[in-house]
Amino acid sequence: MTKPESPSWDSHLRMQPARSTALVLFNDHHRHITGRHPENAARIRAIESALRAADLIDGRPELPYERASDTAIARVHTEQYLELLKDIEAQGGSTYLTADTPVGPDSFETASLVSGAVIAAVDAVQSGEVPRAFVIGRPPGHHATPEGGMGFCVLNHIGIAAAHALDKGAERVAIIDWDVHHGNGTQDMFYESNEVFVCSVHQSPLYPGTGATSERGRGAGEGFTLNLPLPPGQNDAVYESVFRDQVLPSVRRFAPDLILVSAGFDAHRADPIGGMSMTEAGFASMASLVVELAEEVCAGKVVATLEGGYDPPALSRSVVAVLNVFDGVPAAHTAQ
Repeated sequence: MTKPESPSWDSHLRMQPARSTALVLFNDHHRHITGRHPENAARIRAIESALRAADLIDGRPELPYERASDTAIARVHTEQYLELLKDIEAQGGSTYLTADTPVGPDSFETASLVSGAVIAAVDAVQSGEVPRAFVIGRPPGHHATPEGGMGFCVLNHIGIAAAHALDKGAERVAIIDWDVHHGNGTQDMFYESNEVFVCSVHQSPLYPGTGATSERGRGAGEGFTLNLPLPPGQNDAVYESVFRDQVLPSVRRFAPDLILVSAGFDAHRADPIGGMSMTEAGFASMASLVVELAEEVCAGKVVATLEGGYDPPALSRSVVAVLNVFDGVPAAHTAQ
């Protein structure tokens, strides 16, 4: 009797189940040129290197995307700001939107491609093509207000994606922002809306100085903004307790059709800009709680997009940890 040949390594790889989480690792990030600014291309290069080392890139669903349209951008940004960005692009120069937010001739295109990728991720998740998606690009977005960019941000990707989801038929969208800084731009966009629940867990005091607990929304949107400011130095256990005790119950009551995550990693203890004591395990724990909640309230539909995180090694480890959770790897919880 002839002994069957052992499968080759290539065939072994082909037999492995494909990862279901869609991953957009943005290739044109380097075209947004910021020099020695903390928000620079080295961030994405470090993430890509870590993902490749962990074999977390291949075997995922393809997610084609293109620039976000003017219509999509104008749902949350003013026409005047959109024209300003177009003028900067057409003139081919470099300038500053604010003292901390440099832009060059390719910055608008780069930012609009990231927004387009988040839109594509929302469409894929909403259609059931993929259960979850993570868009990793730059510049970040959650500080960009309707009227302009600030805080390293040019376009508000999460805001554009939320408005797109509503336009495509979603009735309620929840945004969870765990960046160390308050997502003031996102809050401004939906402050009077009862269709988008905006929840931000952030360090206070810290830039941009907004995000007090008293900021709860206005008019029809009153009660649909939840700010959870924390003093510096908080660790994984504190964040997990805040998520369990306040974030999850509030989002559960809202019962969204989709959960979007502004995934900043500058609350990591190694980050040079933040002042928190989080680790990559803490981010994995928060991601796990969000996924569990999404399975309960919206058929598991989660789209995350990268925001801050300015220590490349810590940022990379944190992204790997969260992506593993999105792929179904259990996270160890610290608070019960």
